[in-house]
Amino acid sequence: MASRITRPRRTSEPTVTVESPCPCGLPAAYGACCGRFHTGPAQAPTAELLMRSRYSAFVVADPAYLLRTWHSATRPGNLELDPAMRWSGLEIGETTDGSAFHTEGTVTFRARYRHHGQRGELHEHSRFVRENGAWVYVDGTFIE
Repeated sequence: MASRITRPRRTSEPTVTVESPCPCGLPAAYGACCGRFHTGPAQAPTAELLMRSRYSAFVVADPAYLLRTWHSATRPGNLELDPAMRWSGLEIGETTDGSAFHTEGTVTFRARYRHHGQRGELHEHSRFVRENGAWVYVDGTFIE
């Protein structure tokens, strides 16, 4: 009778640490990349970096950062993240403006995820503006 090899079940998802690769996909550790925006006084200097840091905030379940970087006119009163959502990758497509020399910008992205074991992808064209000197997310249009 042949024995069957089984992989141990994961009881929880791996934790992102300051030394972990940043979830946003840039070649830096989380603490030196998006983590510095989440925990410190540093602000994302471009709309694209804000988009990346917001994606990473979903990965590490940081709703306070997401609310803090949401435009005051479109920000929800509270934000509850679904603990079953597992974000697994970010691809940045087109960006327009959004640099240190602009007051508005857009970022088109694809974010992959798993929800209750089902794979999915969020494809969005997001708008960003500066509010009190800092880049904030205004809204987005889903792309099918």
